[in-house]
Amino acid sequence: MTPWVLRLLVANVLAFVAIPANSVLYHLLTLFPPAVVGMDSVYIPAVPLRPWGLLTYMFLHAGFGHLFFNMLALFFFGPRLEARLGGRGFLGLYLLSGLGGAVLTFLLAFNAPVIGASGAVFGVMAGYARYWPHDRVLIWGIVPVPVRILVAFLVATSIYSGMAGTNSGVAHFAHLGGLGAGWLYLWILDRRLGRTRRKFVERARHTPSMELPEREAVRRWTGIDVSGLHELNRAEVEALLRKVKAQGPASLTPEERAFLDRMAGG
Repeated sequence: MTPWVLRLLVANVLAFVAIPANSVLYHLLTLFPPAVVGMDSVYIPAVPLRPWGLLTYMFLHAGFGHLFFNMLALFFFGPRLEARLGGRGFLGLYLLSGLGGAVLTFLLAFNAPVIGASGAVFGVMAGYARYWPHDRVLIWGIVPVPVRILVAFLVATSIYSGMAGTNSGVAHFAHLGGLGAGWLYLWILDRRLGRTRRKFVERARHTPSMELPEREAVRRWTGIDVSGLHELNRAEVEALLRKVKAQGPASLTPEERAFLDRMAGG
């Protein structure tokens, strides 16, 4: 379990317990596109303008099953992705995926009230499929299915159901918007990381002497507090520090140096 996955799980469960379905507060926090632009004359006429629904809707659920399956997917797919992206990157993915689901709902299902973390969770699933497409998920605990196939099936199902109007109680466009926004966010993030990596390599090639910077870098790396890291990051830091001790800092690749710098706080 990673920090932001745990916080999001707790936040969703607390919201489910504290905000009864169909209560006034529940409707105030629901995403209802007409209310975002001040056109709600049905649910709560006294508060027609509710732009916060674009964010708050993703913490509400219609029932225990709705909550359970969303949180189950977050529990299984989230930690490894957070370990790769870092806390800030993972939270950005989650929230922007949820907003992407809200935007597509706004555009294609304007009169439909929407709740649930599904858009955000679909973004997390898209991220997992992007980085580990060949990992297998056991459907019903029996049938092994590659993650990329599972996500492709969910996309196809959401497109068909959204266009055909089947399963009208399910926010298919929120699913698609979340998945698309999550994929776009990670594509941009990876491109930025690629540019940063290329610049780092170029600087390393043209630096006349790395002796003093390397000493400072080694001091920073050995000062990393591994006790507060996720177990995957902790194991990676410890392995790289052993490599530095045995072969020297010059043995590290630019990616490995960048990882240690990030774990050291900069």
